[in-house]
Amino acid sequence: MKLNKFYIRYYPPGIVFEYQKQRKIKQKILDLFDIERNTNVEKLAAQIASDEPLITPKILPQLETILQKLKDKTLFNNWENVHESFNVDKTLSSGHLLPITNVSIDKFGDICATGSYDRTCKIWNTRTGEETSTLIGHENAVYVVSLAIAGRVLTGSFDKTARIWSLDNEGECLCTMRGHSAEIVAVAVYRSTQTVATSSMDHTTKLFNAVTGQNVATLRGHTGEVVVNQFDRDGTTVLTGSFDNTIKIWDVRTAQCTATLYGHTAELTACHYDFSCRAIASSSLDGTAKLWDVRRTDSCCHTIAGHTDEVLDICFDSVGRRVATASSDCSACIWDVSSGDLISAMIEHTGEVTKVFWEPAGHHLLTASQDHSSIIWDTETGECLQELKGHTDHIFSVLMSYLGDTILTASKDNTCCVWQKFNSKNN
Repeated sequence: MKLNKFYIRYYPPGIVFEYQKQRKIKQKILDLFDIERNTNVEKLAAQIASDEPLITPKILPQLETILQKLKDKTLFNNWENVHESFNVDKTLSSGHLLPITNVSIDKFGDICATGSYDRTCKIWNTRTGEETSTLIGHENAVYVVSLAIAGRVLTGSFDKTARIWSLDNEGECLCTMRGHSAEIVAVAVYRSTQTVATSSMDHTTKLFNAVTGQNVATLRGHTGEVVVNQFDRDGTTVLTGSFDNTIKIWDVRTAQCTATLYGHTAELTACHYDFSCRAIASSSLDGTAKLWDVRRTDSCCHTIAGHTDEVLDICFDSVGRRVATASSDCSACIWDVSSGDLISAMIEHTGEVTKVFWEPAGHHLLTASQDHSSIIWDTETGECLQELKGHTDHIFSVLMSYLGDTILTASKDNTCCVWQKFNSKNN
Protein backbone atom coordinates (compact mmCIF):
# COMPACT_ATOMS: atom_id res chain seq x y z
CA MET A 1 0.00 0.00 0.00
CA LYS A 2 1.14 3.51 -0.82
CA LEU A 3 -0.29 6.63 0.81
CA ASN A 4 -1.18 9.27 -1.78
CA LYS A 5 -2.55 11.95 0.54
CA PHE A 6 -4.61 12.51 3.66
CA TYR A 7 -7.00 15.27 4.54
CA ILE A 8 -9.22 16.53 7.34
CA ARG A 9 -12.89 15.84 7.89
CA TYR A 10 -13.93 18.57 10.30
CA TYR A 11 -17.48 17.49 11.20
CA PRO A 12 -17.50 15.01 12.73
CA PRO A 13 -13.73 15.18 13.39
CA GLY A 14 -11.61 12.66 11.52
CA ILE A 15 -8.91 12.06 8.93
CA VAL A 16 -9.35 10.50 5.50
CA PHE A 17 -6.40 8.53 4.11
CA GLU A 18 -6.27 8.06 0.34
CA TYR A 19 -3.97 5.24 -0.73
CA GLN A 20 -3.14 2.97 -3.63
CA LYS A 21 -3.44 -0.79 -3.43
CA GLN A 22 -3.00 -3.07 -6.44
CA ARG A 23 -3.33 -0.05 -8.77
CA LYS A 24 -6.65 0.93 -7.21
CA ILE A 25 -7.28 4.17 -5.30
CA LYS A 26 -8.97 3.50 -1.97
CA GLN A 27 -9.92 5.46 1.14
CA LYS A 28 -9.69 4.73 4.84
CA ILE A 29 -11.47 6.96 7.36
CA LEU A 30 -10.23 7.42 10.92
CA ASP A 31 -12.83 8.88 13.29
CA LEU A 32 -11.44 11.18 16.01
CA PHE A 33 -14.57 11.87 18.06
CA ASP A 34 -12.60 12.08 21.32
CA ILE A 35 -10.33 14.98 20.38
CA GLU A 36 -10.52 17.61 23.16
CA ARG A 37 -8.92 20.88 24.27
CA ASN A 38 -6.32 19.04 26.35
CA THR A 39 -5.46 16.47 23.66
CA ASN A 40 -1.69 16.15 23.16
CA VAL A 41 -1.33 16.27 19.40
CA GLU A 42 2.15 14.70 19.32
CA LYS A 43 1.03 11.73 21.42
CA LEU A 44 -2.11 11.29 19.34
CA ALA A 45 -0.08 11.35 16.10
CA ALA A 46 2.33 8.76 17.52
CA GLN A 47 -0.55 6.53 18.55
CA ILE A 48 -2.15 6.76 15.09
CA ALA A 49 1.21 6.02 13.43
CA SER A 50 1.71 2.92 15.60
CA ASP A 51 -1.66 1.52 14.51
CA GLU A 52 -1.61 2.69 10.89
CA PRO A 53 1.02 1.23 8.51
CA LEU A 54 0.32 4.01 5.99
CA ILE A 55 1.98 6.56 8.31
CA THR A 56 5.79 6.54 8.00
CA PRO A 57 8.26 8.57 10.13
CA LYS A 58 8.67 10.95 7.21
CA ILE A 59 4.94 11.70 7.15
CA LEU A 60 4.54 12.01 10.94
CA PRO A 61 5.22 15.80 11.11
CA GLN A 62 2.50 16.41 8.48
CA LEU A 63 0.09 14.31 10.51
CA GLU A 64 0.84 16.38 13.62
CA THR A 65 0.17 19.58 11.66
CA ILE A 66 -3.25 18.54 10.41
CA LEU A 67 -4.23 17.13 13.79
CA GLN A 68 -3.47 20.53 15.35
CA LYS A 69 -5.51 22.20 12.63
CA LEU A 70 -8.38 19.79 13.25
CA LYS A 71 -8.24 20.40 16.99
CA ASP A 72 -8.22 24.18 16.58
CA LYS A 73 -11.10 24.16 14.08
CA THR A 74 -13.46 21.72 15.73
CA LEU A 75 -13.05 23.06 19.26
CA PHE A 76 -13.09 26.75 18.40
CA ASN A 77 -16.32 28.32 19.60
CA ASN A 78 -17.05 30.96 16.99
CA TRP A 79 -19.34 32.81 19.40
CA GLU A 80 -16.52 33.61 21.80
CA ASN A 81 -16.21 36.79 19.76
CA VAL A 82 -19.23 38.75 20.97
CA HIS A 83 -19.03 41.01 17.92
CA GLU A 84 -20.10 38.16 15.62
CA SER A 85 -23.75 37.55 14.75
CA PHE A 86 -25.93 36.69 11.75
CA ASN A 87 -27.67 39.36 9.72
CA VAL A 88 -30.23 38.96 6.94
CA ASP A 89 -28.19 39.14 3.77
CA LYS A 90 -30.83 38.21 1.20
CA THR A 91 -34.55 37.44 1.16
CA LEU A 92 -35.60 35.02 -1.57
CA SER A 93 -39.18 36.18 -2.01
CA SER A 94 -39.95 37.08 -5.61
CA GLY A 95 -39.94 33.70 -7.31
CA HIS A 96 -42.66 31.29 -6.20
CA LEU A 97 -46.36 31.92 -6.86
CA LEU A 98 -47.49 29.72 -3.98
CA PRO A 99 -46.01 28.85 -0.55
CA ILE A 100 -42.60 27.20 -0.18
CA THR A 101 -42.73 23.57 1.00
CA ASN A 102 -39.07 22.70 1.57
CA VAL A 103 -35.54 24.04 1.26
CA SER A 104 -32.06 22.54 0.85
CA ILE A 105 -28.58 24.05 0.95
CA ASP A 106 -25.37 22.73 -0.60
CA LYS A 107 -22.36 21.82 1.53
CA PHE A 108 -20.59 25.18 1.20
CA GLY A 109 -23.65 27.40 1.37
CA ASP A 110 -23.34 28.80 -2.15
CA ILE A 111 -26.56 27.34 -3.59
CA CYS A 112 -29.98 26.61 -2.20
CA ALA A 113 -33.08 25.00 -3.66
CA THR A 114 -36.70 25.71 -2.76
CA GLY A 115 -39.75 23.57 -3.52
CA SER A 116 -43.24 25.00 -3.73
CA TYR A 117 -46.92 24.27 -4.07
CA ASP A 118 -46.65 26.08 -7.41
CA ARG A 119 -45.19 22.80 -8.83
CA THR A 120 -41.70 24.20 -9.34
CA CYS A 121 -38.29 24.00 -7.73
CA LYS A 122 -36.13 27.10 -7.86
CA ILE A 123 -32.34 27.28 -7.57
CA TRP A 124 -30.77 30.34 -5.94
CA ASN A 125 -27.30 31.79 -5.53
CA THR A 126 -27.23 32.47 -1.79
CA ARG A 127 -24.36 34.96 -2.12
CA THR A 128 -26.22 37.24 -4.54
CA GLY A 129 -29.86 36.30 -3.93
CA GLU A 130 -30.21 35.68 -7.66
CA GLU A 131 -32.61 33.03 -8.94
CA THR A 132 -30.46 30.97 -11.30
CA SER A 133 -33.04 28.52 -12.66
CA THR A 134 -36.61 27.28 -12.35
CA LEU A 135 -37.22 23.55 -12.67
CA ILE A 136 -40.55 22.97 -14.42
CA GLY A 137 -42.11 19.58 -15.05
CA HIS A 138 -43.85 18.28 -11.94
CA GLU A 139 -47.65 18.20 -12.17
CA ASN A 140 -48.31 18.83 -8.48
CA ALA A 141 -46.59 20.39 -5.47
CA VAL A 142 -42.84 19.87 -5.13
CA TYR A 143 -42.80 18.74 -1.52
CA VAL A 144 -39.16 17.70 -0.92
CA VAL A 145 -35.87 18.90 -2.42
CA SER A 146 -32.28 17.76 -1.89
CA LEU A 147 -28.88 19.03 -3.07
CA ALA A 148 -27.12 15.90 -1.79
CA ILE A 149 -25.82 14.95 -5.25
CA ALA A 150 -23.06 17.22 -6.58
CA GLY A 151 -24.22 19.22 -9.59
CA ARG A 152 -27.76 17.89 -9.35
CA VAL A 153 -30.97 18.43 -7.41
CA LEU A 154 -33.45 15.75 -6.38
CA THR A 155 -37.14 16.59 -6.07
CA GLY A 156 -40.10 14.59 -4.77
CA SER A 157 -43.65 15.60 -5.60
CA PHE A 158 -47.30 15.10 -4.81
CA ASP A 159 -47.58 14.00 -8.46
CA LYS A 160 -46.20 10.61 -7.23
CA THR A 161 -42.84 11.02 -9.02
CA ALA A 162 -39.31 12.05 -8.10
CA ARG A 163 -36.94 13.74 -10.53
CA ILE A 164 -33.23 14.47 -10.81
CA TRP A 165 -32.26 17.72 -12.50
CA SER A 166 -28.98 19.14 -13.72
CA LEU A 167 -27.73 22.34 -12.12
CA ASP A 168 -25.44 23.01 -15.07
CA ASN A 169 -27.66 22.63 -18.15
CA GLU A 170 -30.37 25.19 -17.46
CA GLY A 171 -32.35 22.90 -15.21
CA GLU A 172 -32.56 19.91 -17.54
CA CYS A 173 -34.49 16.94 -16.10
CA LEU A 174 -32.08 13.99 -16.23
CA CYS A 175 -34.49 11.25 -15.15
CA THR A 176 -37.97 10.71 -13.71
CA MET A 177 -38.60 8.03 -11.09
CA ARG A 178 -42.10 6.55 -11.26
CA GLY A 179 -44.04 3.84 -9.49
CA HIS A 180 -45.64 5.27 -6.36
CA SER A 181 -49.44 5.37 -6.16
CA ALA A 182 -49.58 8.37 -3.80
CA GLU A 183 -47.66 11.52 -2.85
CA ILE A 184 -43.89 11.35 -2.27
CA VAL A 185 -43.04 13.02 1.05
CA ALA A 186 -39.42 11.99 1.75
CA VAL A 187 -36.26 11.36 -0.31
CA ALA A 188 -32.71 10.28 0.45
CA VAL A 189 -29.56 9.65 -1.60
CA TYR A 190 -26.62 7.31 -1.18
CA ARG A 191 -24.03 8.93 -3.42
CA SER A 192 -21.48 6.13 -3.72
CA THR A 193 -23.95 3.78 -5.43
CA GLN A 194 -26.11 6.53 -6.94
CA THR A 195 -29.19 5.11 -5.21
CA VAL A 196 -32.28 7.17 -4.35
CA ALA A 197 -34.88 6.21 -1.74
CA THR A 198 -38.36 7.72 -2.01
CA SER A 199 -41.06 7.32 0.65
CA SER A 200 -44.73 7.87 0.07
CA MET A 201 -48.20 8.15 1.46
CA ASP A 202 -48.83 4.80 -0.29
CA HIS A 203 -47.10 3.08 2.69
CA THR A 204 -44.00 2.09 0.68
CA THR A 205 -40.41 3.17 0.09
CA LYS A 206 -38.86 2.63 -3.33
CA LEU A 207 -35.21 2.41 -4.35
CA PHE A 208 -34.17 3.87 -7.70
CA ASN A 209 -31.03 4.08 -9.82
CA ALA A 210 -30.21 7.80 -9.81
CA VAL A 211 -28.72 7.67 -13.31
CA THR A 212 -31.40 5.73 -15.20
CA GLY A 213 -34.43 6.34 -12.97
CA GLN A 214 -35.09 2.58 -12.84
CA ASN A 215 -37.00 1.25 -9.83
CA VAL A 216 -34.71 -1.45 -8.39
CA ALA A 217 -36.71 -2.41 -5.28
CA THR A 218 -39.91 -1.66 -3.37
CA LEU A 219 -39.89 -1.89 0.43
CA ARG A 220 -43.32 -3.07 1.64
CA GLY A 221 -44.35 -3.67 5.22
CA HIS A 222 -45.55 -0.44 6.81
CA THR A 223 -49.29 -0.11 7.33
CA GLY A 224 -49.28 3.68 7.36
CA GLU A 225 -47.79 6.57 5.44
CA VAL A 226 -43.97 6.51 5.34
CA VAL A 227 -42.79 10.03 6.14
CA VAL A 228 -39.03 9.77 6.72
CA ASN A 229 -36.10 7.73 5.35
CA GLN A 230 -32.31 7.64 5.63
CA PHE A 231 -29.48 5.47 4.30
CA ASP A 232 -26.87 4.20 6.73
CA ARG A 233 -23.21 5.18 6.39
CA ASP A 234 -22.37 2.23 4.10
CA GLY A 235 -25.53 2.36 2.02
CA THR A 236 -26.43 -1.20 3.03
CA THR A 237 -29.59 -0.36 4.98
CA VAL A 238 -32.42 2.14 4.82
CA LEU A 239 -34.23 3.47 7.88
CA THR A 240 -37.93 4.37 7.52
CA GLY A 241 -40.43 5.94 9.91
CA SER A 242 -44.18 5.75 9.49
CA PHE A 243 -47.54 6.98 10.68
CA ASP A 244 -48.13 3.35 11.74
CA ASN A 245 -46.07 4.27 14.86
CA THR A 246 -43.10 2.06 13.86
CA ILE A 247 -39.56 2.34 12.53
CA LYS A 248 -38.18 -0.26 10.14
CA ILE A 249 -34.65 -1.14 9.03
CA TRP A 250 -34.34 -2.59 5.52
CA ASP A 251 -31.53 -4.50 3.79
CA VAL A 252 -30.88 -2.65 0.52
CA ARG A 253 -29.56 -5.75 -1.28
CA THR A 254 -32.51 -8.01 -0.49
CA ALA A 255 -35.24 -5.36 0.00
CA GLN A 256 -36.24 -7.23 3.17
CA CYS A 257 -37.09 -5.72 6.54
CA THR A 258 -34.47 -6.81 9.07
CA ALA A 259 -35.98 -5.15 12.16
CA THR A 260 -39.10 -3.32 13.28
CA LEU A 261 -38.86 -0.96 16.26
CA TYR A 262 -42.03 -0.88 18.36
CA GLY A 263 -42.77 1.41 21.26
CA HIS A 264 -44.30 4.67 20.09
CA THR A 265 -48.06 4.96 20.51
CA ALA A 266 -48.69 7.64 17.88
CA GLU A 267 -47.36 8.74 14.51
CA LEU A 268 -43.60 9.16 13.96
CA THR A 269 -42.48 12.71 13.18
CA ALA A 270 -38.76 11.97 12.65
CA CYS A 271 -36.15 9.23 12.99
CA HIS A 272 -32.42 9.30 12.27
CA TYR A 273 -29.26 7.26 12.49
CA ASP A 274 -26.35 8.79 14.37
CA PHE A 275 -23.12 9.25 12.39
CA SER A 276 -21.83 5.78 13.28
CA CYS A 277 -25.24 4.26 12.43
CA ARG A 278 -25.12 2.25 15.66
CA ALA A 279 -27.92 4.28 17.25
CA ILE A 280 -31.31 5.59 16.16
CA ALA A 281 -33.30 8.49 17.58
CA SER A 282 -37.03 8.90 16.98
CA SER A 283 -39.72 11.43 17.87
CA SER A 284 -43.48 11.06 17.91
CA LEU A 285 -46.82 12.76 18.35
CA ASP A 286 -47.16 10.62 21.50
CA GLY A 287 -45.07 13.26 23.32
CA THR A 288 -41.92 11.15 23.62
CA ALA A 289 -38.60 10.61 21.93
CA LYS A 290 -36.78 7.27 21.97
CA LEU A 291 -33.17 6.16 21.60
CA TRP A 292 -32.43 2.74 20.09
CA ASP A 293 -29.36 0.50 19.73
CA VAL A 294 -29.20 -0.93 16.21
CA ARG A 295 -27.61 -4.10 17.59
CA ARG A 296 -30.52 -4.65 20.01
CA THR A 297 -33.74 -3.73 18.29
CA ASP A 298 -36.11 -5.64 20.58
CA SER A 299 -36.52 -2.64 22.90
CA CYS A 300 -35.41 0.97 23.13
CA CYS A 301 -32.49 2.06 25.29
CA HIS A 302 -34.11 5.23 26.64
CA THR A 303 -37.52 6.84 26.44
CA ILE A 304 -37.37 10.63 26.72
CA ALA A 305 -40.61 11.82 28.26
CA GLY A 306 -39.64 15.32 29.38
CA HIS A 307 -41.83 17.30 26.99
CA THR A 308 -45.45 18.09 27.84
CA ASP A 309 -46.77 17.96 24.27
CA GLU A 310 -46.04 16.37 20.88
CA VAL A 311 -42.37 15.98 19.91
CA LEU A 312 -42.11 17.31 16.35
CA ASP A 313 -38.44 16.79 15.49
CA ILE A 314 -35.24 15.14 16.71
CA CYS A 315 -31.62 15.08 15.54
CA PHE A 316 -28.18 13.90 16.69
CA ASP A 317 -25.14 16.12 16.99
CA SER A 318 -22.31 15.29 14.59
CA VAL A 319 -20.63 12.72 16.87
CA GLY A 320 -23.82 11.13 18.21
CA ARG A 321 -23.38 11.98 21.89
CA ARG A 322 -26.37 14.29 22.20
CA VAL A 323 -29.82 14.60 20.65
CA ALA A 324 -31.97 17.69 20.35
CA THR A 325 -35.77 17.62 20.38
CA ALA A 326 -38.39 20.15 19.28
CA SER A 327 -41.88 20.18 20.77
CA SER A 328 -45.34 21.69 20.55
CA ASP A 329 -44.82 22.74 24.20
CA CYS A 330 -42.78 25.70 22.82
CA SER A 331 -39.44 24.29 23.96
CA ALA A 332 -36.39 22.53 22.58
CA CYS A 333 -34.22 20.27 24.71
CA ILE A 334 -30.81 18.61 24.50
CA TRP A 335 -30.35 15.11 25.94
CA ASP A 336 -27.39 12.86 26.71
CA VAL A 337 -27.52 9.81 24.43
CA SER A 338 -25.77 7.42 26.84
CA SER A 339 -28.08 8.13 29.78
CA GLY A 340 -31.15 9.82 28.30
CA ASP A 341 -30.69 12.65 30.83
CA LEU A 342 -31.56 16.27 30.12
CA ILE A 343 -28.53 18.51 29.42
CA SER A 344 -30.24 21.83 28.71
CA ALA A 345 -33.67 23.25 27.89
CA MET A 346 -34.44 26.18 25.57
CA ILE A 347 -37.69 27.84 26.62
CA GLU A 348 -37.86 31.34 25.13
CA HIS A 349 -40.07 30.57 22.11
CA THR A 350 -43.74 31.58 22.42
CA GLY A 351 -45.01 29.16 19.76
CA GLU A 352 -44.44 25.49 19.05
CA VAL A 353 -40.89 24.58 18.03
CA THR A 354 -41.07 22.65 14.76
CA LYS A 355 -37.43 22.02 13.80
CA VAL A 356 -34.01 21.66 15.41
CA PHE A 357 -30.66 21.79 13.59
CA TRP A 358 -27.16 21.40 15.04
CA GLU A 359 -24.40 23.79 14.08
CA PRO A 360 -21.73 21.46 12.56
CA ALA A 361 -19.23 21.92 15.41
CA GLY A 362 -21.95 21.22 17.98
CA HIS A 363 -21.52 24.38 20.07
CA HIS A 364 -24.89 25.81 19.03
CA LEU A 365 -28.41 24.68 18.16
CA LEU A 366 -30.82 26.34 15.77
CA THR A 367 -34.59 26.17 16.26
CA ALA A 368 -37.54 27.13 14.05
CA SER A 369 -40.86 28.11 15.57
CA GLN A 370 -44.47 29.06 14.88
CA ASP A 371 -43.74 32.34 16.69
CA HIS A 372 -42.15 33.58 13.40
CA SER A 373 -38.61 33.42 14.76
CA SER A 374 -35.53 31.22 14.69
CA ILE A 375 -33.10 31.21 17.62
CA ILE A 376 -29.42 30.30 17.97
CA TRP A 377 -28.74 28.69 21.37
CA ASP A 378 -25.70 27.78 23.44
CA THR A 379 -25.98 24.01 23.75
CA GLU A 380 -24.34 23.79 27.18
CA THR A 381 -26.29 26.49 28.99
CA GLY A 382 -29.49 26.77 26.95
CA GLU A 383 -28.82 30.52 26.62
CA CYS A 384 -30.35 32.38 23.68
CA LEU A 385 -27.41 33.83 21.73
CA GLN A 386 -29.37 35.47 18.91
CA GLU A 387 -32.96 35.64 17.71
CA LEU A 388 -33.37 35.73 13.92
CA LYS A 389 -36.39 37.96 13.27
CA GLY A 390 -37.98 39.14 10.06
CA HIS A 391 -40.48 36.52 8.94
CA THR A 392 -44.19 37.24 9.29
CA ASP A 393 -45.41 33.65 9.63
CA HIS A 394 -44.46 30.21 10.95
CA ILE A 395 -40.84 29.20 10.22
CA PHE A 396 -40.94 25.54 9.24
CA SER A 397 -37.29 24.95 8.32
CA VAL A 398 -33.87 26.13 9.48
CA LEU A 399 -30.53 24.98 8.01
CA MET A 400 -26.87 25.93 8.35
CA SER A 401 -24.06 25.39 5.85
CA TYR A 402 -21.22 22.98 6.61
CA LEU A 403 -18.84 25.92 7.09
CA GLY A 404 -21.19 27.49 9.63
CA ASP A 405 -21.30 30.91 7.97
CA THR A 406 -24.73 30.77 6.29
CA ILE A 407 -28.18 30.05 7.74
CA LEU A 408 -31.42 29.55 5.80
CA THR A 409 -34.86 30.03 7.31
CA ALA A 410 -37.97 29.11 5.30
CA SER A 411 -41.40 30.35 6.31
CA LYS A 412 -45.09 30.05 5.53
CA ASP A 413 -44.89 33.77 4.63
CA ASN A 414 -43.62 32.45 1.25
CA THR A 415 -40.06 33.67 1.76
CA CYS A 416 -36.69 32.12 2.47
CA CYS A 417 -34.14 34.30 4.28
CA VAL A 418 -30.37 33.94 3.90
CA TRP A 419 -28.45 34.96 7.02
CA GLN A 420 -24.70 35.54 6.77
CA LYS A 421 -22.19 35.79 9.59
CA PHE A 422 -21.39 39.42 10.36
CA ASN A 423 -18.54 40.91 12.38
CA SER A 424 -19.32 44.38 13.69
CA LYS A 425 -15.64 45.17 14.25
CA ASN A 426 -15.04 45.14 10.51
CA ASN A 427 -18.04 47.23 9.54
